[in-house]
Amino acid sequence: MAALRIALAQFDFPVGAVLRNEQRIVEMINEARDLHAADLVLFPELCLSGYPPEDLLYRPGFLAECSAAIVRIAAKVKGIVAVVGWPESAGAVVYNAASVLRDGRVERTNRKRELPNYAVFDERRYFEVDPDGEPCVVEVNGVQVGVVICEDLWFAEPLAATVAAGAELVLVPNASPFERDKHAQRDALLAARVAEAKVALAYLNVVGGQDALVFDGASVLADADGHIHPAARAFEDHWLTADYDVATHRFLPRHWPVDGDESRDSLAWRAIVRGTRDYCRKNGFDKVWLGLSGGIDSALVLCVAVDALGADNVTGVRMPSRYTSGLSNDLADEQAQALGVKIVEVPIEAPFRGFLDALAPLFAGATVDTTEENLQSRSRGVILMALSNKFGGLVLTTGNKSEYAVGYATIYGDMCGAYAPIKDLYKTEVFSLARWRNTVAGAPVIPEAVINRPPSAELRDNQTDQDSLPPYDVLDAILLRHVDQEQSRDEIVGAGFDATTVDRVLRLVRISEWKRHQSAPGPKVSRRAFGRERRYPITSGWR
Repeated sequence: MAALRIALAQFDFPVGAVLRNEQRIVEMINEARDLHAADLVLFPELCLSGYPPEDLLYRPGFLAECSAAIVRIAAKVKGIVAVVGWPESAGAVVYNAASVLRDGRVERTNRKRELPNYAVFDERRYFEVDPDGEPCVVEVNGVQVGVVICEDLWFAEPLAATVAAGAELVLVPNASPFERDKHAQRDALLAARVAEAKVALAYLNVVGGQDALVFDGASVLADADGHIHPAARAFEDHWLTADYDVATHRFLPRHWPVDGDESRDSLAWRAIVRGTRDYCRKNGFDKVWLGLSGGIDSALVLCVAVDALGADNVTGVRMPSRYTSGLSNDLADEQAQALGVKIVEVPIEAPFRGFLDALAPLFAGATVDTTEENLQSRSRGVILMALSNKFGGLVLTTGNKSEYAVGYATIYGDMCGAYAPIKDLYKTEVFSLARWRNTVAGAPVIPEAVINRPPSAELRDNQTDQDSLPPYDVLDAILLRHVDQEQSRDEIVGAGFDATTVDRVLRLVRISEWKRHQSAPGPKVSRRAFGRERRYPITSGWR
C-alpha cells in the first residue's frame, strides 16, 4: 500500500512576480491537498522569486518581500507538507533555499550547496554556501524525505549526505534550462545517482520562457532500484502526482502525462514556441509583426508565431523592392493563406529612393556596394517599427544563428525587433525544422518551393547567400565546432576543413561581435547560444 502521495507543481512562476507567485503557491498547495489528495507538494527551485532573478537579488526590498511572502505562505499550510523554493536573505548573505512548510510554520530550510557558475548560470554572483549547512531530512507519513536543490544532484556528496542522514526518498526541485540532448544527460545522471545512493528521486523542473532561457519541465521519477520513469510532457504546465511505496521504494505515477515525440526537432520546436509565447505575453504583447520575404527564415518564424499566439494575432508584412522576385511575393502570400495570417504590403522603393536622393551629393562618384543593399534592409526595419509603434504589437526578427555568427545581417535593418525566435538555430537546422513542421501539420504550411529555393537576401540582381558565404553545410559545420564546441582554428582544420575557408569564417565571427551585442534576445536551444552563454569582448587583440 502506498505510504505517501506526492504532487509536483510543473508550472511557470514568472521572475519578479513575488506577490502573484505567492498567491498561486497558496492556491496550489490547497489544490494539491484537496483535489489531488497529496500528502506532500513540491514546487520548483526559487519559484517564489522566479528563476533567474538576477540583480533583483541586490534589491533589499525584493528580498524583504520574498522573506515576508514565505512566512505568509507557511501560515496557510494545513493538512499537507509543502516544499517551496525562495531566495533566503540572512544578514549580508543570500541563499538559494527550499523550505519545508508544515502546520503553519517553516519547519526546515535547505540551502543549496553547489552553486553553478558556468554557461547561463551566475549563482555565485548572488548566493553563498552555508558552511554549517546540514542535510535536510523530514518525516512525512512515516517516510524520511530529503531535499537537494538542482545542481546539488550533479555532485555525489550532497545526495550521499542526505541519504546518510536517513532519507529514503529525495525531492529535487530544479530550474534547469532546456538545451538539445540534455534529457539524455539528465536521465544518465539520475541513473548514476540512484545506483550510488540506492534512493528514490522525484525530480521536478520548472517550465516556461524567461527572456532567452526556456525551461522545459520534463520532470522525472526514479525508483530506488534504478528504474527511470518516462519524463512528463515537456514545455507544458501540469500537475504531476505519484504514490511512493515505502516497501518497494518505487513510484506509481497517478497523473503523469508523457511525451509522444521527444525527437530533437520536436523538442526544439516546442522550446522556440514556448519561449516566443512567454516573452510576448509576459511583456504585455499579444500581437506580433514580422517581415515576410518568401524565404525560409521568415517562413519558419511565421509558423512559430502562429503556433505561439494564434493566426489572428500575427501580421506578415511584405516589403518588396526593385529586386524582389515575383516568386518571393507569391510564396509569402501562399504561406500566409495556408496559416490564415493577415498579410499587408508596403513597398520600399519610395523610402529607398528617398535615402539615395538625400545621400546622392555625398555618394557622388562612389561605387555602389553593400551600403545601398543595407539601406534597403534598414528601410524595412523602419517600416516594421513604425507599424509596431502605431498599432501596437511586438516585432519579431527572422535572423538565424549562422547569420548572427558571421554578421550576415544588417544592424538597424533586418535585426530590428524585440525577439528573435530562430536566433539559436543554424541555417541547416532551420531547413530541418521547416521540414519537420510540415510533417505535423496535416498539410504543408511552408511551401516546398520556399524550402527548396537557394537562400537570397534579394538586395541586388541574381543574389544568393552563397555569393558571400560558404555553402551552409560547410559554414554550419565550422561554426558548430568553433562556437558550440569551442574548437580552435587548428582543430577545425585538422578535422579536414579548408584552411582558407576556416580563417575567413573565424574572422567573420570575431569582427561581428559588436552586432551580436546589440541583437534581440531569442530562445536558447543549443549548448552555446549567443548572449549570456557565450560572452566575448567586442574589443580584443587576441586571435
